[in-house]
Amino acid sequence: MLKNNADQLRARLRSLRQTMSVAERQHSSAALCTRLQRWFEQHLAMLPAAQHSSPLIVAGFWPLDLEPDLRPLLHWLDLHQVTVCLPVIVERNAPLEFHRWTPSTQLTTKGFGVMEPPRQQALVPEMMLVPTLGFTPQAGRLGYGGGYYDRSLAALHNAGVSPLTIGIAWQQGLLTETDAFTPQPHDVILNTIATPEAWLPVSPTQETMQAS
Repeated sequence: MLKNNADQLRARLRSLRQTMSVAERQHSSAALCTRLQRWFEQHLAMLPAAQHSSPLIVAGFWPLDLEPDLRPLLHWLDLHQVTVCLPVIVERNAPLEFHRWTPSTQLTTKGFGVMEPPRQQALVPEMMLVPTLGFTPQAGRLGYGGGYYDRSLAALHNAGVSPLTIGIAWQQGLLTETDAFTPQPHDVILNTIATPEAWLPVSPTQETMQAS
């Protein structure tokens, strides 16, 4: 298979992110948190009573520069008895681990420059909020090039675990036919993409979660 134009697309999408003002990023992040919170409210309300004794485990992420800021959502999830975890880079070119976060957790920056919680017991997320640079209308993901989430999702799949995956992106990350981006065999297709403006292709349903 011919190498696609992922590197050129990444450069263009990073440049687009830099054109967003601080106020625009703050407004769009708030809209994205509201969209996700409304979905989680509906989902938590629909959970069978038996599942309330075992908290839902959701993997979020701490924002890097120019990324959507989901910290208000993470606080809301923790307040509603959801177990929140954040990614930890154990070693370069290896799958991520996910460790517990609460509002009182002291995060530190390790050698890879990512804010991480202390390494305690690695958790297996049932849902993952996946930072996404670019995406197709069918929820194909263009990441940042490190491959950490592709390796992590592949490792979970090989272990028989299929978390619901929600890509988190700015709307300008949408890739159209003219971008000629084709996900490679190692690229994991997500269940859905959430932007401040929309769900693509659609918001997750109970059927989606049962099938994931």
